[in-house]
Amino acid sequence: MESINIVLFDDESWENLLPICLTKPTAQIRIGISTIFEKWVQTLDVFQEEVSYLCKDYLSIQYPLKLDDGPSLFINGSIIPNPLLLESISELKLGECLVSGEDLIAFKSELSQKKELQQIVQNKGAKNVEYKGDFIKLNYPWDIFLNNAEVIKDDFDLLEIDMMSLDYFGNNQIIGSEDDLYIAGDSPIVGASFNTLDGPIYIAQGAQVMEGALIRGPFVLCEKSVVKMGAKIYGGTTIGPYSKVGGELSNVVIQGYSNKGHDGYLGNSVIGEWCNLGADSNCSNLKNNYSSVKVWNYKEEKLISSEQQFCGLIMGDHSKCGINTMFNTGTVVGVFANIFGGGFFPKHIPSFSWGNLDKMGTYQFDKAIETARRVMNRREVELKDTEIKILEFISNYSSKFRPSESDGA
Repeated sequence: MESINIVLFDDESWENLLPICLTKPTAQIRIGISTIFEKWVQTLDVFQEEVSYLCKDYLSIQYPLKLDDGPSLFINGSIIPNPLLLESISELKLGECLVSGEDLIAFKSELSQKKELQQIVQNKGAKNVEYKGDFIKLNYPWDIFLNNAEVIKDDFDLLEIDMMSLDYFGNNQIIGSEDDLYIAGDSPIVGASFNTLDGPIYIAQGAQVMEGALIRGPFVLCEKSVVKMGAKIYGGTTIGPYSKVGGELSNVVIQGYSNKGHDGYLGNSVIGEWCNLGADSNCSNLKNNYSSVKVWNYKEEKLISSEQQFCGLIMGDHSKCGINTMFNTGTVVGVFANIFGGGFFPKHIPSFSWGNLDKMGTYQFDKAIETARRVMNRREVELKDTEIKILEFISNYSSKFRPSESDGA
């Protein structure tokens, strides 16, 4: 592809994907092995610094729009790249929009004003080119775990991963082909079981799988993450970087820097960054009457049908729950919620909530930030001033969903 400025834009799916992307553009969502942003960087063969964002104003202080002189290529950040898609995008002429039905996939423009560019995103352009191929687009949070197994498989081709054998580690049970098992050379693994019959397994640099773990593919364990002893993990699961998991997981995507380190069930779920699930916390992912699961939607500000029979927990960044927490089917937890105590919590827990079933109030902003600094310092990550401003916006925005501004911690 010619040298050109690349911008990943958010369409209306960004709001429907909340709270997973309350703190970031859609392209920063992890699905499969890497984030959508990283997949486009790999596919376009460009440096990360050459790709910027067209996103909500409050996010742009952390994810700015960068436009050089000349034309720019704008790509929908909720869409997963594939070879045919890349070919069609590379053929776009100035002023053309690549569309598929109602979806705007990409457009090429010399416009430099954010307002004018957002009008194109909302209304498409006058010169539309129809894309006839298949592609994966994230429209709702459950699309992340629904498509994760397929994207894991595609990522092995996209990232050109060379498989490595576990022979020299010994004492591991491998069911299926070793050709579908990748493990970085510095990750000693003994006494674990790997089943690749339904899909590949990827263990990244510095990751650890403890003895007694049972893992079915497709599965991804990102760098510096840990699967604890005796864990049972089913396919379609991604554990993002610097995370710890134990107990039972099925079709779960953890974005990164989060822990579910103890027993308890988590299925058909998406967990943000810097989250912690207390010991023996469980989520329901199937209603007793087997009907479609209703999920809180931020755009509609009400429960909507997911049209899915299986849907567990959707949790935004920095949220935490105490031991033995029980989540209803299709529960949505916002950013910086801190909950504890017995009983089933409501299906929507707003951002910056603090409390239990008896008393739910506001997680005071300064105390939330103090906790975030403490948690992130443990991973040698600094909470930036721009991130604090984003979180302050989210705290104010979410106040309308919380029961009281005076109660809480």
